[in-house]
Amino acid sequence: MNRTVRETCGGIRGPLLRSTDRCGNGSVFRVSPTAPDEAPVRRVAAFFDLDKTIIAKSSALAFSRPFFDEGLLNRRAVLKSSYAQFLMMLTAADHDQMERMRDHLTQMCEGWNVEQVSSIVREALHDVVNPLVFAEASELIAGHHARGHDVVIVSASGEEMVAPIADMLSADYAVASKMKVEDGKYAGEVEFYCYGENKVVAMEALAAEHGYDLEQSFAYSDSITDVPMLAAVGHPTAVNPDRGLRKEASERGWPVVSFSNPAPLRDRIPTPSRNSVLATAGLGVITAGAGFATYLALHRKKR
Repeated sequence: MNRTVRETCGGIRGPLLRSTDRCGNGSVFRVSPTAPDEAPVRRVAAFFDLDKTIIAKSSALAFSRPFFDEGLLNRRAVLKSSYAQFLMMLTAADHDQMERMRDHLTQMCEGWNVEQVSSIVREALHDVVNPLVFAEASELIAGHHARGHDVVIVSASGEEMVAPIADMLSADYAVASKMKVEDGKYAGEVEFYCYGENKVVAMEALAAEHGYDLEQSFAYSDSITDVPMLAAVGHPTAVNPDRGLRKEASERGWPVVSFSNPAPLRDRIPTPSRNSVLATAGLGVITAGAGFATYLALHRKKR
């Protein structure tokens, strides 16, 4: 079913069904608002990290070649990005490395035209990202949807890249980092860095908005830096974990799974088999702030 997408206050976007009140300079739109005498229905969400969890490499660095072809990057920048990607493949992305990566990408993008970046990403998406999607992740996403769960992509990469990828994956929401923009160009500053505890801030904002029961919800990530995200839900799972997360998962009794089969998607993720639906159910059995919201890049996707 196609759903109308509108931007609401605080950068939060969702299906436009009914306006219930005002917030700042924008309208707040609620999905299926609960009548005063009805008990709220608790819903379940599945939160997915993106890089190395759903796709086999960094989403931000995956677009280096298209950006070079369109004149946004020079050869030196491409080589530097390739080297950074190589290091990320060999080592765990700890806090210091993530901070360096953020600074590198912020400086690299300063002065870029935002609309041009969005256009390049849209045009190159299926050639660049589609072949990198783990087939196991696609099946897991389809399994969650089959069980009536919302799927949310939560990534430190920029919203201009994450939102189209989330749409390609049929995710319901995307939460991403947001760069400061002036006169249609990146200003070299980060307004919201979707990393560490900030991921939890975004998850809690979505839970409050849409009635998610985090104790019944799921989260998947590969990185030790996402322990806060995993710990925020009742059913966390480490996917292709780095050394730090593998150790943490072992100590906490979290399930560990390996995704190793990147395979191109079709136009949409296919209807899951009965086994894939049971797999998401099995994982559950095994594991048995207004100010911040201004910076959340949350996008409702068409299902």
